[in-house]
Amino acid sequence: MKKLFLTTCLAFAACTLFAAPKTAKIRTEQDINTYVNKMTLEEKVGQMTELAIDVLGHWEDGNFVLDKDKLERALVKYKVGSILNSPGPVAQTPEWWQKTIRTINEYSIRNCGIPCVYGLDQNHGTTYTLGGTLFPQNINLGASFNPELARKAATITAYETRAANCPWTYSPTVDLSRDPRWPRVWENFGEDCLVNAIMGKSMVEGFQGTEKNIDKYHIGTSIKHFMAYGIARTGKDRTPSYTPEYELREKHFAPFKACVEAGATSVMVNSGSVNGVPMHINAKYLTQWLKEETGWDGMLVTDWADIDNLWKREMVAANKKDAICMAINAGIDMAMEPYDLSFCDLLIESVREGRVSMERIDDAVRRILRMKLRMGLFENPNTDQKDYPLFGSAKHRKVALDAAIETMILLKNENNTLPLQQDKRILVTGPNANSMRCLNGGWSYTWQGKNADKYASEKNTILEAMQQRFGYSNIIYEPGVTYNNEGLYWEENEPQIAQVVAAAQKADIILACIGENSYAETPGNLDDLALSANQRQLVKELSVTGKPIILIINGGRPRLINDIEPMAAAVVDILLPGNEGGDALARLLAGDENFSGRMPYTYPRHSASLTTYDYRVSEETGTMEGVYDYNAQVNVQWPFGYGLSYTTFTYSNLRVDKPEFRNGDVLTVSVDVKNTGNRIGKESVLLFSRDMVASIVPESRRLRAFQKIELKPGQQQSVTFRLPANDLAFVGTDGQWHLEQGTFKLQIGNQHCDINFIAD
Repeated sequence: MKKLFLTTCLAFAACTLFAAPKTAKIRTEQDINTYVNKMTLEEKVGQMTELAIDVLGHWEDGNFVLDKDKLERALVKYKVGSILNSPGPVAQTPEWWQKTIRTINEYSIRNCGIPCVYGLDQNHGTTYTLGGTLFPQNINLGASFNPELARKAATITAYETRAANCPWTYSPTVDLSRDPRWPRVWENFGEDCLVNAIMGKSMVEGFQGTEKNIDKYHIGTSIKHFMAYGIARTGKDRTPSYTPEYELREKHFAPFKACVEAGATSVMVNSGSVNGVPMHINAKYLTQWLKEETGWDGMLVTDWADIDNLWKREMVAANKKDAICMAINAGIDMAMEPYDLSFCDLLIESVREGRVSMERIDDAVRRILRMKLRMGLFENPNTDQKDYPLFGSAKHRKVALDAAIETMILLKNENNTLPLQQDKRILVTGPNANSMRCLNGGWSYTWQGKNADKYASEKNTILEAMQQRFGYSNIIYEPGVTYNNEGLYWEENEPQIAQVVAAAQKADIILACIGENSYAETPGNLDDLALSANQRQLVKELSVTGKPIILIINGGRPRLINDIEPMAAAVVDILLPGNEGGDALARLLAGDENFSGRMPYTYPRHSASLTTYDYRVSEETGTMEGVYDYNAQVNVQWPFGYGLSYTTFTYSNLRVDKPEFRNGDVLTVSVDVKNTGNRIGKESVLLFSRDMVASIVPESRRLRAFQKIELKPGQQQSVTFRLPANDLAFVGTDGQWHLEQGTFKLQIGNQHCDINFIAD
């Protein structure tokens, strides 16, 4: 590290050879316009360019070092306005980030008075920074049905990100996870558009604060990935999706609309194509829907090298220059060109040739400068680490622990197998039992999460947490199946199942920790949704022992377990709970805490039966009589919104103040919820609706509102929702919203009631 420190100091020394750099005086919208009018075309295009940090330095003795010549080329010659990412598969200290980003800003400000904006994928905490707080992944926050948890996690992440001098994050992700094969299921809040909209909005407010201008304890957001990214026909990452435009409008657009209306500074674009058109050149969706219809004044950024992909992969452009023109004209404001500065030269040529208008360039630059202005970069381009004493603090870790507890889901608990008794001997087994990498998932210290066990070595794995909570003498450990962490995420070593079966003879109960190793993006693609054969065989052979089995599912998406689920006395899905996940699980299994998580997506039972909770009613066809007898019932392992507790809740007295309603009405819907068990517990109260007859085939039901409450034993609470009548509308094939006369069914828990809309 001494060499790195000296090199960074030399970079600072180089800056001091020039006049003290001063940022441009941009404080108002008028200042932005004035400054843009003074900028050269080269300066404007530079602001529209984003490079990966890799092109600004090189590696020496295992350390990444900024290079003066490379800094001069990118930031002075080409006037690049944004840098992103972490160099290589290595997490860095806050001190390293402070110095590195400060040096980059010195070069940028000296060149044209405009600071760089640095961006990192802080997907579930301070992802690339050592010593910071890692929270449960977003899919867990979706399972909590508690927007306040999402807000707290984002607020702390913003604070710790600014402690490392970074002002911008590519988060939150609000794609809808509507295909369990997709490798990015875990990055967002589940399959429902309302949950993603509310959780995404809460995270925007947590990251950015509630004021228009962002202070030094908050950061700008980039909502991703606009839009329909999570429903690729193949289930693979960055592949085409095909869906009716009315579903795009009603479901996939909704979370992005909520986030930009909450003030999100930027949006990142879907890498794939939708209905045959790459999203990066779809002016209708990028400019008309997202910018013009909402009045949003933020900035659109591409995903990684996606302008290149327009001609290299999507084949809609003949060459890079054509691709650049198509993307910029469609509404792209900043190009994530990680390694290639030819973007600048080609865009300048295109403007001079009249293929891209100066008006479009100026609009993009104004949006970029507006984002930097909102972040406060013109007045304070850098932060001071001493202003962030709570970085990685016990206070922040406590919030992460509480979040992990509230996001784990109890799916099965036969004969009150759980909570575990303190004096039982427990066999802990499975590939996920002793791995911080598995608890965190991807985007954890590194892109694929591979080094999490090294970087989070002071944290407890499931095994370590169980040993501490139940006593080392009561825990027997035999993994049986282990991952090959030198290979791909799904590769496993030769199983040692016989040793586990032998060890089970000494145990009273078995904790089988199964699931997935960490992955992110395209490397997480799969061809078989079933859990690995080795892991399923481990459970099958353990079931022969007759000892009760508790399945702990730990992974980023649902893997099929229909053949082993019946062998388990209890099932807990912990998803990806982060660094505090081991301790959270041990506390829940011991009964120190109560389960309150709910399924954020539909967990499939069969590989050929994939659906979501809001399927069209005609998909549930039942049995046709006669020679064509068949069964097409929707058949799932666990439905969306499902989750058990150590206590019980009963619902009663569902009521609506307007059994008949009209346009513009707001319905007051109430229900009584009572804790009828003997434990304090939290309950997610979910309000669903169903349009009984509609001009397009109606959905089985739609989530319209949710609220999480906590009740003591015997306590009853009336939960009230205010439901605007227009929320019951749907988008028709004409692309317009319709609220049609007729009956709607409302459901909360086991309570139902009908209401009627009367058209004017």
